[in-house]
Amino acid sequence: MQMVSSALYDLPVPKNLNFWWNFGSMLGVCLISQILSGLLLVMHYTPHVDLAFDSVCHIVRDVPNGWLLRSYHANGATMFFVCLYIHMGRGLYYHSFYFTKTWMIGVSLYLFAMAEAFFGYVLPWGQMSYWGATVITNLLTAIPYVGDMLAQWVWGGYTIGDPTLKRFFVLHFLVPFVMLVMVMIHILYLHDHGSSNPLGVSSDMDCVPFHPYYSASDLVGILAMVSINVGVCLVAPDYFGNAANFIKADPMKTPIHIQPEWYFLFAYCILRSIPSKGGGALALLLSVVILYFLPLTPRPFFRGLSFNPIGQIFYWIFVVDFVLLSWVGTCPVEEPYIILGQILTVVYFSYFLTAWKVCAGWEWTMSSKFSPSPSVE
Repeated sequence: MQMVSSALYDLPVPKNLNFWWNFGSMLGVCLISQILSGLLLVMHYTPHVDLAFDSVCHIVRDVPNGWLLRSYHANGATMFFVCLYIHMGRGLYYHSFYFTKTWMIGVSLYLFAMAEAFFGYVLPWGQMSYWGATVITNLLTAIPYVGDMLAQWVWGGYTIGDPTLKRFFVLHFLVPFVMLVMVMIHILYLHDHGSSNPLGVSSDMDCVPFHPYYSASDLVGILAMVSINVGVCLVAPDYFGNAANFIKADPMKTPIHIQPEWYFLFAYCILRSIPSKGGGALALLLSVVILYFLPLTPRPFFRGLSFNPIGQIFYWIFVVDFVLLSWVGTCPVEEPYIILGQILTVVYFSYFLTAWKVCAGWEWTMSSKFSPSPSVE
């Protein structure tokens, strides 16, 4: 930890960074606050199918300030993913993925964060927790030959039950500490090559120390994030929750509409847009794993989209598509939402498969147009 703090303190940072570079430090504070609040909550939680729901009610009703602690932890996950998606969106816009090692660790952190949020969502053992876990873990059965055996191994039986809850509880407790180590590696790799910048040009000779110039800016962002999270906890603590999760899990009663938390909705929409169970599971996996392949795309003349109007159009189409996928994920599985989800799924993957070639071709044309012609001997 001391090594990471020293690396941050002495990190040379470009002079022209803007507010979008603050979300990395905000994510770090989110992770620390989630670990600390989780450690306090685990003292009162009981990982048993007959007691888990009641233990959460006990935290909210009987533990002093337990309602605030539980709300801060639950809404902290929402704040974490808000910062995470903005952080990743900035990386996509400014082509930070060409810092290969840092980007790979970052995408791995994203996968771990998704798994961690899923495990945590199951723990209250409400209706949506139970049936959401049932839907997601059933995807394992789509794996040829070993799918059924793997699903039963995860469940600890022939269906979701007490062994499943205990395993998810242990994983939910341990994964954040793995993420903390990965964050340190992420920062150390960032220290090796330095930050990108809005202009997308080399800034090795025009840098300032991270502290105090950007540490003060990060502190403003962190205070704003904490203030918003506390405000949500005090004014509307259950705004981002699902009403069905206030009902104890009942394996004999399926909710009318099963849906995950908002930060999984885009992937859930992609999953249900594919008629085949195996194809849907594969598309769900690829919707995240495809981020690993971005460093392999052709490098443009300028790193980032600041000077690429064609790339900016493609990027904002992708952002709108991501939002629409999340919205369709909240809608029932019926027309016109089925066909709309399929169209949006095609647009989502088309961005990664075709947009880079178009953008790189445009920039190559512009660079060759304005660069001096080679001399002929």
